[in-house]
Amino acid sequence: MEELVFPIFRGLGQGSVYALLAVGFVVIYRATDVVNFAQPTLMVIGAYFTSLFVRGYGLPFWVGVLAAMVVMALIAAAIERVALRPMVGQPVFSAAMVTVGLFFALLVLAGRLIRQPIFMGDPWGRDAFSLLGANVYIADGWKIIITLVAFGVVGLFLARSRVGLAMRATSLDQEVALAQGINVGRMFGLSWAMAGALAALAGALVGAGGGGVEATTAFVALKALPVIILGGLDSIRGALIAGLFIGVAESITRGYASDLAPIVGANVDIVVPYVIMIVVLMVRPYGLFGTPEVHRV
Repeated sequence: MEELVFPIFRGLGQGSVYALLAVGFVVIYRATDVVNFAQPTLMVIGAYFTSLFVRGYGLPFWVGVLAAMVVMALIAAAIERVALRPMVGQPVFSAAMVTVGLFFALLVLAGRLIRQPIFMGDPWGRDAFSLLGANVYIADGWKIIITLVAFGVVGLFLARSRVGLAMRATSLDQEVALAQGINVGRMFGLSWAMAGALAALAGALVGAGGGGVEATTAFVALKALPVIILGGLDSIRGALIAGLFIGVAESITRGYASDLAPIVGANVDIVVPYVIMIVVLMVRPYGLFGTPEVHRV
């Protein structure tokens, strides 16, 4: 049991980052029915701004993170207004292709901004603590805690606030929400702003505690796609559970696959999330907690 504690806890820490990215996908999808493939690049640019505020301007880490979240919320809302708002009423596939284009455009921008790996410092130290007889990193514990708090805030906002209720109404039926006086366009922009802020938080967690962020980190962050497929495109709870599960599956595979099955090689953990995604698409395409589509004839 002690041998499994470290990879499981390590996987929960990594899965927390996947979950933060995935909930940004979910928030946008619920409001607009569009899968935002640009979310990973928003994470990388958010990490850049966090590093700029913390390392460049000397702000305390958490102040720099909050500032980067605000900046990325504004940038994401502006992107929605300029690039996605004109696509309202167009086929969902067309809007999704726009986000693919945004992914590559923002990736080029990130490459211009980030010439070498960026770091946020080491806000929680590199100490370890004992858990069930195994030593685990305190940084992973902080990632898990911060992710749970972020999900709690998002959940309370959507469930209890007037704006959150308006966003939920928009996600259920845009035409009915518009008839009830809800500014649907504003809800679209707000959903992108929330996703941008969450992406910045995920980027800060990736870059803190010794991990570096490069422009190509966006491709690693695409592992959030298997998370939303497993959890369900419209389920916030599914994003959390699936993110943690994918992280643990990846970590355990990284630690034990090459020993138990040498034929698969040492880097099989890279493809494990996508294998899980393919299996889920074949067996339960709407995910574990997603809403099944009902077609009446």
